[in-house]
Amino acid sequence: MKIGNSAPGRRLAGVIAAATVLVFCCGPSIAQNNKKNKQNSQQNNNSTPVAMPLGTDADQIEQDIGHMLAGLQLGNVEEMHKYYADNATFVSGEYAPPIMGWQNYAQGFEQQKSAFQSIQIVRRNTVIVPHGDVAWATYQWEFSALYNGAPYGVRGQTTLIFTKTNGSWLIVHNHTSTVQTLQAPPTAKP
Repeated sequence: MKIGNSAPGRRLAGVIAAATVLVFCCGPSIAQNNKKNKQNSQQNNNSTPVAMPLGTDADQIEQDIGHMLAGLQLGNVEEMHKYYADNATFVSGEYAPPIMGWQNYAQGFEQQKSAFQSIQIVRRNTVIVPHGDVAWATYQWEFSALYNGAPYGVRGQTTLIFTKTNGSWLIVHNHTSTVQTLQAPPTAKP
């Protein structure tokens, strides 16, 4: 499968771009949490480890997204899979059937991951809403990279839906839409 102009290719590029967006945005918060944990453990000079509070569900979801996307950035599908349900669905803004199930997504991801280099992502307007054992996260993103050596850019928005199972949040639905950029109409020549 080639990304090119095919609907499945654009959908997969959008899903990859959207997922990668969070790697760069959640990474700093993970580093800050690790720094805080290190400082707290240095303050406690005894050998008894001190349990750190997990934080809110939103904090846990953001951290899980960051870890999952670190796996994506490294191309480690098994690391990503820790945060997705086996029956997760992946939907794009293209008029195409959804990708049903983790294995189908992972197969497409494996086929495409080596084509992208020099990935840069900007994420904006992120909202995470936990509600009982269900939660959702939504955000806008801009993605730029080299695709097989040629510049490639797209922007869009993503919504992730999570369920809490045995104390862990798993992504059960990923809806990613790319936004078409309107071009100015050609000017009439006199």
